[in-house]
Amino acid sequence: LPLIIPPPQAPETCKDAGLTKSIRVSNFNHKQLEKILNKPGLKYKPVCNQVECHPYLNQSKLLEFCKSKDILIVAYSPLGVKKQNLVLLQDPVALRYQLQRGVVALAKSFSEKRIKENFQ
Repeated sequence: LPLIIPPPQAPETCKDAGLTKSIRVSNFNHKQLEKILNKPGLKYKPVCNQVECHPYLNQSKLLEFCKSKDILIVAYSPLGVKKQNLVLLQDPVALRYQLQRGVVALAKSFSEKRIKENFQ
């Protein structure tokens, strides 16, 4: 199957049509966000950027930039990633750390046990 890449104005078209409430991006760095924000004729800027973010990868520079542009950082893997063998699940302040920085923390899992741990 051929790879279909939507035109760059597709998110704005979807918002204009009422198909989405906001435009969000994922894994965008500072330069990519700047490119969007400086786009001629920009109608809607992204409201959030979802990136891997936890105490061992705190994304401080990106967070500072996004805050200056009123773009919210949404952290996936706020408790670390399994392959790094991190112990953040045992740290009672790992999620609080993100919230105090103004980061939305998405603690999710496919494991029922982990879902219960995240809820606690």
